[in-house]
Amino acid sequence: MENFEERIIKIEERNRRVELDKRWERSFTRIFSVSCITYVVAVLALYTINAPRPFASALIPTLGFILSTQSLPFIKKWWIKNK
Repeated sequence: MENFEERIIKIEERNRRVELDKRWERSFTRIFSVSCITYVVAVLALYTINAPRPFASALIPTLGFILSTQSLPFIKKWWIKNK
């Protein structure tokens, strides 16, 4: 019986970790942080290669990342319907 209880406790701990990981993936903090890092790296890369308007051009990959974090409910609905 003790082994069974230990297994239940381990499963519950794992579930908590998984739920926190899911919350982190969708958190504003993560999205904002990665967006800022993406923007800075893109500006540096564009500036290094002397691209025109690096500050404005760096918005493109940053906005692409932000869009990729959205759930896109209409596509999700279609995908679920077809599975």
